[in-house]
Amino acid sequence: MSATVGYLTKRFPRLSETFILDEVLGLEAAGVPLRLYALAHPGEELVQPDVARVASPLVYLHPPGGWQLRAAIAGATIAAHARLLIREPRRYLGVLGYVVWKRHHLSSVRHFAEAGRLALLLEAEDAGHLHAAFAHGPASVAHFVHLLTGLPFSFSAHAKDLYLSAPDLLARKVAAAEFVLACSESAAASLRALSGTEARKIVLARHGVDTARFAPAPSPPDPPGTSFRVLAVGRLVDKKGYPVLLEALAGLVKRGCPVSCRIVGAGPRRGELEAAIARLGLGSIVSLRGAMTHQQVAAAYREADVFVQASVVLADGDRDGIPNALLEAMASGLPSVASTVAGIPEVLRPGCGLLVPPGDALALADALASLAADPALRRRLGIAAREQVVAHLDRLTCARAIAPLFGARRAGSGLAARP
Repeated sequence: MSATVGYLTKRFPRLSETFILDEVLGLEAAGVPLRLYALAHPGEELVQPDVARVASPLVYLHPPGGWQLRAAIAGATIAAHARLLIREPRRYLGVLGYVVWKRHHLSSVRHFAEAGRLALLLEAEDAGHLHAAFAHGPASVAHFVHLLTGLPFSFSAHAKDLYLSAPDLLARKVAAAEFVLACSESAAASLRALSGTEARKIVLARHGVDTARFAPAPSPPDPPGTSFRVLAVGRLVDKKGYPVLLEALAGLVKRGCPVSCRIVGAGPRRGELEAAIARLGLGSIVSLRGAMTHQQVAAAYREADVFVQASVVLADGDRDGIPNALLEAMASGLPSVASTVAGIPEVLRPGCGLLVPPGDALALADALASLAADPALRRRLGIAAREQVVAHLDRLTCARAIAPLFGARRAGSGLAARP
């Protein structure tokens, strides 16, 4: 029996982070014994039904509660650090000095504090490895756990957590980690560029999707006069490029193309998108449907004619990696149009969909118009997309590929702890 693997994320379960839920379920199905840890509760009302299928126990480092609970957690954290100091004073003071002199951010102090308590929780579970689901906060906590105890750790890098992290800190984490999972070749290349001789640790590990749930449904031909149905799924945030999509839809309307669009997702830009929809005269064309569960989104894919992923790169460098919604749409046999951002071209290959430059509303409108006019092309692209995902990006297939990493390095392994 393999030792328990601690799996640390920022908040769990988050409705929009379906790739985390899919990875947890996939690793469980692949036989990896997990214990889940989350820095905080997501505080969301809507929860994916598949969360009920997660068998691994879950511990919140900051569970929701009143001041009494917060006081108890603070006391437990102080006690944990005191125990670590008494047990290995030289190691502990070395890490504390690193925090004081090298990590001059309040978040670093918070992550160091969280790491002390997590270290003892992992010890109580006889954990043999700790994996952080993101390269920013969770990986910082995992790195501190490693420095305090020597416990081997690894982390994943996706999008914002990678592109908005300080390169020198990322390089330090890579140097200390056993391995690093990158969700796209684009992300892997970025990590290798800053990792020097440690680049060998970077492992390409794309997200997988549930290809049984996200599958085509038999659909009769649309009756004459039915509009061309466009679907977009994702949080209402800047990097998703929804203003570009709206401009493209306005262009289609001007060309006389009967089109409708549903945008599924919640987020801080809803008010701005509503204003843009009104300004462009798309009130009868575009509907914002809010957040949905996996089951509801799967039905939406089957009711659409095309999926759009209009991702853009923001001024601060933030961008998508490989959006899970794109993989879900492809698995559903839905032809897709997406922008050439980060890892998107790695999965939406020639013959599986259409790619356009990011931020180019005219090119997006042209691609959509070509699909609206050619049902046979839509069918061919949808079939090829489904085959691509089933062959290479099925949830269990992806989990089985990385599962040995969590078992092969167990006994006595791990690099010497170093700041």
